[in-house]
Amino acid sequence: MLAPITVEEVMRSPVETIQPSDSVRTAATRLFEAGIGSLVVCENGSPVGIITDVDISQLVSEGHDPETTAVEVVMSTPLVSVAVDEPIEDAAERMRAHNIKRLPVVEDETVVGIVTTTDLANFLPHLVQMGRDEEPDTDRERVSVRADTAYERDEWTFEYLGNEAQIDVGDTVRFTKTISEADVEAFAEASGDTNRLHMDEEFAAQTRFGGRIAHGTLVVGIISSALARLPGMVIYLSQDVSYLGPVPLGEEVTAVCEVVENIGNNRFRLSTEVVRSDDEAVIDGEAAVIADSVPDGAE
Repeated sequence: MLAPITVEEVMRSPVETIQPSDSVRTAATRLFEAGIGSLVVCENGSPVGIITDVDISQLVSEGHDPETTAVEVVMSTPLVSVAVDEPIEDAAERMRAHNIKRLPVVEDETVVGIVTTTDLANFLPHLVQMGRDEEPDTDRERVSVRADTAYERDEWTFEYLGNEAQIDVGDTVRFTKTISEADVEAFAEASGDTNRLHMDEEFAAQTRFGGRIAHGTLVVGIISSALARLPGMVIYLSQDVSYLGPVPLGEEVTAVCEVVENIGNNRFRLSTEVVRSDDEAVIDGEAAVIADSVPDGAE
């Protein structure tokens, strides 16, 4: 019989902590300087909560002042923790039950380490999805708009400047969407690209990018989204790309595609570009497509 792996064997130590009365700004500074995603909140040496970079982002987005707001206002409590001698399977199940990605490790009511979903996934690969939403987001309404796309969403925007009946040189199409954490995690699962740069905030914070970024191929996919909204049933023939810059999670990006040449037989060459919300180009290249007719009866 194999001996079980305990939390103590996989946890990270020491742990960065903070007091409940400290300001959220202090917490943000500590997170940034340490290149980590969370701080365990301790009072009189005992853990009472946890504060993450997501908690701080939400506080700021809601208009609160991080300078005057105490950590205890935004920390998650009661604290969900795990003992050093518990099997990692128990830690995994606790994370799943509470839908969290980090567990402080305690011994004699003192924090001695922290374990994350990534730490556990190294030993329990089948739990790589742990701590993420396992069900697809079905609350967002799908809208039928065009015959050549199965659906649209209200948060997506697209614009086509050209002849709606037929593609021609000079026509331009734009497609805009925000690349969310859920998009990145779904792409990682579908493609198998679980590079920690895309999946692990604490790991990514130590890289040249300073945080998680979207897969380059996922960003290129926004070009495909734009091309799908050209007239007809558009099919890729080729795509050449240059990667010019990163796309952080939560960033709005826009693909801009312009038809630059009719190469015959319903085939077209296009310039392709993806820009961030600050108009900084992150993808540049060219594509070739064929535009078949939409099947009869499509609505």
